[in-house]
Amino acid sequence: MCHHAKDVLARVGHDFPLEVGAIDLTSLQGRELATRSGVLFAPGVPLDGSPFAFGRLSERKLRKHLRAASSR
Repeated sequence: MCHHAKDVLARVGHDFPLEVGAIDLTSLQGRELATRSGVLFAPGVPLDGSPFAFGRLSERKLRKHLRAASSR
């Protein structure tokens, strides 16, 4: 997992409940997940089984999405 994504997820995890895991995109499971979720390059970040982001993870976008999801 890239250091930037790891740092963003750690900071956001202080404010929102997150379950974070890493899957190597060169593994069979990683290739299947990338194909299913449309991840073009690492890091890919799915939320609740749906594609959310790939490449540089935006902390602002992630927080906005999680705030909106928690208010539903």
